[in-house]
Amino acid sequence: MKEHSCHSQHGSPGMGHGSADEFLHKFWIVTFLLIPLVGLNEVVANALGLPVFEYGRYISFVLATVIFYFSLVFFKHAKMELEMKKPGMMTLVSMAVLAGYAFSVVSTFVPSLGIEFYLEISTLIWVLLFGHYLEAKSSSAAGNALQEVAKLLPSIAHLQTSSGEVKDIEVSELKVGDIVLIKPGERVPADGEIAKGEGHIDESLISGESKPVNKGVGDGLVSGSIVVDTTFTMRVTRVGADSTVGQIQQLIEQAQNTKPTSQKLADKAASVLTVVAGITALLTLVVWTFLLGQPFVFGVTLAITVLVIACPHALGLAIPTVTTIATSLSTKSGFFVKDLSKLEVVKKANVVVFDKTGTLTEGVFGIASITPQEGVSYAELLCVAASFEQYSSHVIAQTIVNKAKDDGVDIKDVENFKNIAGKGLTGSLRGKEYLVGNAKLMEEYNIKVPKEDVQGTIVYVASIENLLGTILLADTIKPEAKEAIKQLKELGVTPVMLTGDNTQVAQAVAGELGIDKYYADVLPEDKYKYIKELQEDGSKVLMVGDGVNDAPALTQADVGVAIGAGTDVAVEAGDVVLTRSNPLDIVRLIKLSKAVYKKMVENLIWALGYNIVAIPAAAGVFAFAGFYLRPEIGAFIMSLSTVIVVANAMLLKRVNLN
Repeated sequence: MKEHSCHSQHGSPGMGHGSADEFLHKFWIVTFLLIPLVGLNEVVANALGLPVFEYGRYISFVLATVIFYFSLVFFKHAKMELEMKKPGMMTLVSMAVLAGYAFSVVSTFVPSLGIEFYLEISTLIWVLLFGHYLEAKSSSAAGNALQEVAKLLPSIAHLQTSSGEVKDIEVSELKVGDIVLIKPGERVPADGEIAKGEGHIDESLISGESKPVNKGVGDGLVSGSIVVDTTFTMRVTRVGADSTVGQIQQLIEQAQNTKPTSQKLADKAASVLTVVAGITALLTLVVWTFLLGQPFVFGVTLAITVLVIACPHALGLAIPTVTTIATSLSTKSGFFVKDLSKLEVVKKANVVVFDKTGTLTEGVFGIASITPQEGVSYAELLCVAASFEQYSSHVIAQTIVNKAKDDGVDIKDVENFKNIAGKGLTGSLRGKEYLVGNAKLMEEYNIKVPKEDVQGTIVYVASIENLLGTILLADTIKPEAKEAIKQLKELGVTPVMLTGDNTQVAQAVAGELGIDKYYADVLPEDKYKYIKELQEDGSKVLMVGDGVNDAPALTQADVGVAIGAGTDVAVEAGDVVLTRSNPLDIVRLIKLSKAVYKKMVENLIWALGYNIVAIPAAAGVFAFAGFYLRPEIGAFIMSLSTVIVVANAMLLKRVNLN
C-alpha cells in the first residue's frame, strides 16, 4: 500500500460399551466371515445354480458360531435391561439371535429338522454391529465439541520455575500454584490471578464488556482472555474439572446423557414392541402347531421369523443416526447442543433476543470514525495521532497506531514528547507543536472542541492553535451480524436486541442492523423480565448472550444460547453453547433444528409403520392368500428397513446451513 507523509492527501447413547473403532473392527470381521457363509447357503446356491457342498452345514456351523461370539455384547445389554425391568431392543435382539442360532445348531446335528438360520442370524448380527458403531460415533462426535471449545486456549504455557527460568509446557500439565508468564497478544492459559505486572486484559470473549479492563497484582484472570499491552506473571488457581474449560467438558458429558423427545418416544415404542413381538412369536408357534395342525418345524420357523423381522433396529437407529450426524454438523458449524431435547424447541422459536455487546458487536474497541476538520486531510490527521500514540502502551494508542499501519500512513518521530496523566500527549513534530488527548487537554490549551453526544471514546488531535480533527473509538458491529438478522427474518423469526446502552446508541445499532424491536437502558439484573414479557405474548424465545449478567435471561428463555468463550455461569445457564462468537451460527442452529426434526419424524414413521405391517406378515396372517415370510426374507426386510433409516439420516449431510 502507498505510504503517506503527515502532509500528504488521502482518500444413543444407551449402547455405550466399547468404542466406535472396536465395533467397526468387529463389523469387518463378521463381514469377512459372511462371504463364505453366503456361498454355503443352500437357498443362495440353488438360486445361482451352484452345487451344494456336502459338508457345508458343518462349515456354516463353525462360521456362524464365531459370528455368534461377536453378538455376546447384545446379551450383556439385554441382561442390563432385564435387571432394570425395562426389556427393550437388546432383549428382543438377544431372543431372536439365540433362538435362531440354537435351532440351527440342533438342525445341523438332527438333519430331520431340515432348517438352519445361520445366514439369517449372522446377517442380523452384522447389521446390529454396524448399528452399535453408529451409536458409538454419536458419543465421540459430542467429544469433538470439546476440542472446538478447547481451541479458545493456547496449547503451550510459559512456566516460570523456582530458579526463575521459563520453560514451555503443555497447558494440560499446569498445576494450582504454578507461576506462568503471559506475553502481549497471548491468551491466558488457565484461570488464575496476577502475581506481577499491570496492564489491560481483553475480556470481551469472557464478560461481553467492550473496553479492555486494566488489571494489577491480585486481580483474577479467566482462561481465554487476551493480554493486550504488557507482560504478566500469573499464579494458577484453577485447573482440571474446576477450570472454565473443565466445566465445559462436564457440560459435554451432560449432553451425552440427554435425549430428544422423539428418542424417548422411540425407546418407549421399542420396549412395547419387544413385549408385542415376544407374545406374537409365542402365539404364532402355538396357533400354527397346536390349533392349525402344522408341523412343529413350520411353527418354529414362523416364530423365529417374527422375532427377526420385529427386531426394532430401525426404530433403535431412527433417532441416534440423526443425532450422530446432527452433532457432527453442529460442531463443524460452531456450536453444540447440551440438551438434545432443546433441538425440537429451537425449531419452534419465532423470536431471537440478542444481547448487544459481544454478540452483535465486536465487544472490543475499534476505530468507528476518523473526522478531519476542513482543510485537514485524513492522512495528516491519522499521521499526527499515530506518531504521538506510538510512545504509549495504552490499548487505545495501539489501536490508532495499528490503523495507521494498515492504511499505509507514515509514522514520524516526535520531539519533546510529554505524557500528561489522565489527559493525553504533547510534543513537536517537524518543529510544530501538537496535542493528542481528551477534552480536558484541549480545554487546558484553550482549543475549542464541538460538543458531541456519542457512545465511545473521542481522541482529539490539535495543533497548538486549533483542532485538526477527532478519532472516535467505539464498540463496532460484527460484519456477520447484518447478514444474520437478514436471514433470521427470511426464516420468519423476529430479531430483538437487548442492551444496557442508552436509547440513542441502541437505535443507531438497531437501525444499521435492520432490527425493528429493541430494549435500551436495560439493567443487567432485569434482562430476564424482558424475555418473560415476550413469552407472555405466546412467543417461543431463543436468547443469545455471553456474560454473567445474561445467565438469568438465558435460563428464562425457552432456549438459552451461551457464547462458549463466555463466563462459566453463562455457559452453565445456556442450553446451546457457541464455540465461536458468530451471530450467523444462530441461523445455522435454527436451520439444523428444522432439518433434524424433519428427519426424526420421517424415520419414526418409517420404523413404526414397517413393524405394523411386518409383524403380522411374519406371523402368517396373510397365509390365506398363500403369503408366508421365511426367516431369511424377514432378516433381509429388517436389514433393508435399517438401511433405509440410516440412508435417510445421512441425507442430513446435504443440508445447506450457510
